[in-house]
Amino acid sequence: MALVFLHHVVGDLTLGKPELVQFSDSQSVKAAVRAIGESAEGAITIWRCPSPDSPITPPPPPSADRFVGMLNSLDVVAFLASAGDDDREKAMRTPVSELVTPNHGLLKEVDPATRLIDALDMMKQGVKWLLVRKSVMWRGFSKRFSVLYNGKWLKSTQSSSVGGASNSDRPSSSALHENKYCCLSREDVVRFLIGCLGALAPLPLSSISSLGAISSNYSYIDAFWPTLEAIRKIPHNPCAIAVVKTNSDGTHNIIGDISAYKLWKCNYWAAAWAMANLSAGQFVLGAEDYGAAPDSVPDFSINSPPQNAGGEASPRRQKFSSRSMGFTASQANEMPLRRLRSMYRGRSAPLTCKNTSSLAAVMAQMLSYRATHVWVIDADKEDDTLVGIVSFNEILNAVTQYPAS
Repeated sequence: MALVFLHHVVGDLTLGKPELVQFSDSQSVKAAVRAIGESAEGAITIWRCPSPDSPITPPPPPSADRFVGMLNSLDVVAFLASAGDDDREKAMRTPVSELVTPNHGLLKEVDPATRLIDALDMMKQGVKWLLVRKSVMWRGFSKRFSVLYNGKWLKSTQSSSVGGASNSDRPSSSALHENKYCCLSREDVVRFLIGCLGALAPLPLSSISSLGAISSNYSYIDAFWPTLEAIRKIPHNPCAIAVVKTNSDGTHNIIGDISAYKLWKCNYWAAAWAMANLSAGQFVLGAEDYGAAPDSVPDFSINSPPQNAGGEASPRRQKFSSRSMGFTASQANEMPLRRLRSMYRGRSAPLTCKNTSSLAAVMAQMLSYRATHVWVIDADKEDDTLVGIVSFNEILNAVTQYPAS
């Protein structure tokens, strides 16, 4: 195991992290849209706390007991798409408690002295956020193996003996900000690790395939299906759905994705309209660039509906169509993927890597794009054959599963 995991504590990662702003579950969708857009994480944590109009101010300190769940842009767009255009104001006034899926396991409160290796174990078990009290100075050792804090050797103010009994396992209470907390995400951990690649050698230069960092457990939808079909059950690890073109041999070519990362800074009502009225293929080929009219994206509707696993035609609740761009729907189905990809606007293209890409390259790719995932395509094929997905969870598993030399 790399010593970087043993010689660092969670408090090392809180430097520069903004103070947590509690978003109450009684606040409106309109307020959530603004908060998500301003969030550095692309998602917000929802807390059970007094209403903004309540005379109880300031709100009580955050705790894991009051954590409700997380809300991101895809959750909001899916809600607005289901609500329709009948009463937008009513939809925007809806409290977020009606949108968020309660999941207390996504957040865990930890002490700043918690070892990084222990925090990684929590995140590998499904924790997405760590609630940490912010502190400015330490007394004594935080843990027996945690001898460094922000690059400085920890020193006890009570005893000159490094191993003396007077060393405290917790930071001095006088050095703590009473009610100041921050949240650490898996992205924060990976961002920290990319600065320690030398300590992780030779793993960073190994391919994600050889490290077993590719997950084949991902959600996808055919480009000809209504977009609303994809959001019946939104995945949350990561929050992404691949939009694919299915080949005769059963393999899939990725042409786009529907994800919270893509919709982070979007026009929510335009994206909701596209989600409610367009097929998945139309949505990713320009509709999520917000404001695209139906006749500006290719025709992904088909005369015969897709077949289910039993070979019977699956009913579709609604037929989606648009004016074609010089080709018919059947021609679109047979069109080479390169030609389909050539119609992309830059931000619409899915973020992809090859199964031969190195772990360090994928880490850098995700962090530079502020993405939660990268789709993995087969390096031996030309048509972007989808083989899996890499998220922060796969990266954390890879860097902790194998001992570093």
